[in-house]
Amino acid sequence: MTADTSDDLTAVMTAAAAALQAPLDLGKTLEQLLASAVDTVPGIDQASLSVTTRDGLIETLAPTDERVVRADQLQYELREGPCLQAALSEPVVEALDLASDHRWPQYGPQAAALGFGAQIAFQFRAEPHARGALNLYADRAHSLDGDTRALGALFAGLVAVAMGWARQEDTMNQALATRNVIGQAVGIVMERYTIDPDRAFAFLVRTSQDSNTKLKTVADGIVADVIEKATRRSS
Repeated sequence: MTADTSDDLTAVMTAAAAALQAPLDLGKTLEQLLASAVDTVPGIDQASLSVTTRDGLIETLAPTDERVVRADQLQYELREGPCLQAALSEPVVEALDLASDHRWPQYGPQAAALGFGAQIAFQFRAEPHARGALNLYADRAHSLDGDTRALGALFAGLVAVAMGWARQEDTMNQALATRNVIGQAVGIVMERYTIDPDRAFAFLVRTSQDSNTKLKTVADGIVADVIEKATRRSS
């Protein structure tokens, strides 16, 4: 990996980490990550995400170009291609020359007709349910190298992290709506540590996991502790 590539990657990772510290808009975050991947990963011209759904379908998220949407859709329809194979089974799938790759006799020539020469896809998982692939497309055949593979894998990890945070935020919103005590505990943690609601809820989740205790039990304990201390001060 060259020094310039390393510097570019450091800047991207710093920006991505900062984005994950703020309340997360998943759509915008994924768009920013994929735009950064296109700017940073050597040889890559376009990108997209293929994400599996609970009903067994695959959909495209955050495409950087309309050509990518069509290329992804071709793979779903034909049931062949790097993004489909990575999303469903293989950790990394690459095609150095799509037009002549015998593994995908239908998709390869049609992808080449769209202007793509090469493609690489990285599987990612965002537990407990989301699975998919980061799809990186190159206009020129044989333009993928070791830096492409290394940096692409890192971006696939960032996608998984972003989707994991979003799922945690969804869980927080549901919990606050259905369990008042968790909402009270979040407020207490926010005030105690001067953090925002997302980080406060993440604190409760980590405490629950580390202590192997139900989330509601952790919240009950925090609220009870505050009530007990307030009672002592007033007596």
